[in-house]
Amino acid sequence: MDFFNYRNRVLHCEDVPIRALAETYGTPLFVYTKATLLHHLRQLQQAFAAVDPLICYSVKTNGNLALCRLMAEAGAGFDVTSGGELFRALTAGGQGDKIVFAGVGKTDAEFRCALENNIFLFNVESEDELHALALAAQALGKSAPVALRVNPDLPPKTHVKTDTSVKGVKFGLDIETILDVARGVVGNPHVRIVGLHMHLGSPILSAQPYREGAAKGLALIEQLRAQGHPISVLNMGGGFGIHYRKQEALPASAFAEVIVPVVQMAKCRLVLEPGRFIVGNAGLLVSRVLYNKETGGKRYIIQDAAMNDLIRPTLYDSFHRIWPAEPAQGFPAPPDDYEADIPGAVKQDVVGPVCESGDFLAKDRRLPPLARGDILATFSAGAYGMSMSSNYNSRPRAAEVLVDGASHRLIRRRETFQDLVRPEVEV
Repeated sequence: MDFFNYRNRVLHCEDVPIRALAETYGTPLFVYTKATLLHHLRQLQQAFAAVDPLICYSVKTNGNLALCRLMAEAGAGFDVTSGGELFRALTAGGQGDKIVFAGVGKTDAEFRCALENNIFLFNVESEDELHALALAAQALGKSAPVALRVNPDLPPKTHVKTDTSVKGVKFGLDIETILDVARGVVGNPHVRIVGLHMHLGSPILSAQPYREGAAKGLALIEQLRAQGHPISVLNMGGGFGIHYRKQEALPASAFAEVIVPVVQMAKCRLVLEPGRFIVGNAGLLVSRVLYNKETGGKRYIIQDAAMNDLIRPTLYDSFHRIWPAEPAQGFPAPPDDYEADIPGAVKQDVVGPVCESGDFLAKDRRLPPLARGDILATFSAGAYGMSMSSNYNSRPRAAEVLVDGASHRLIRRRETFQDLVRPEVEV
């Protein structure tokens, strides 16, 4: 469910027309709906309520301070993967005892900062990291709480670049060796293995991988306890899929049905690290058509959003629904199937101004005729849009706006040319 709806053929974010936002703040523009963000967080809170989960919003998906603050105020913790994300979480009002620190390459400085802020859990991904963390904790006279991240070696589930639980990826400890690693720190006063972490990748559109992974996790928890580790946490990560094309994603309750029973059998506290599930469909990218072009038997819509604004189509071959904010008469608003052969629509590539052949938001997409100045909406852009954006081609990054009912406010201003060069030091 999201709160982007067409009313009388005009796309609205909650009660605000998208065109009004484009005219007020310019394009490209990321627009977020507060109602959708809170709705999706509450879905998770309610679905997993039986085990009182710690739901840690994944800052990497979208770290805007206003959105993170909204998550904290609604009861969420934070999943961070860098010192910068930890800083964002704390600045947004996050508390250390509701923060989980993931990532394969934590630095000594990041260890110190996290320990000083008494974070809830470190997700540790290698034997070297475990011992480096112990040394950092010893220097501060502390004991670091750890969840070992296991790679359960499940069959491929999603795009090869976002599948993190198959053999041969950089994430996690092999399921065959994790017990040997854990045995090496039994009795170490500076690291406490209190949890097991298992993130399967994303976006996942079936509950079966969680069923298989949780079963393997339950067996490992029993073995870790037998070694003497006081396991009290099962962190099942995130990765729940969302609606990119149609209604392909499962509700939170479908994942809860397979995860909750295992958590109860394990007698553990459940940690989840959702990001895309909360913010993905809560945001869209608004752009303005610049030109139409036909060459070599292909048609192009050139608009002012580019791969530096939304790199997912280029990087992952991902599909995002795209449709005019005010489609011409005779065209659906919106269509039931964005890939269907809609009468009068023309197959076109939607591309941006960046000087790369890989700069596109969609290929061979059937769209209504569009004219210079028309407004386009690229949906499901709330996750990994702004957070993966760049200044490639020296393009200032887009502005971000949060809508709440009939009101809206700027939560990140558009960058200027001066912003592009401000950090650079002249010789």
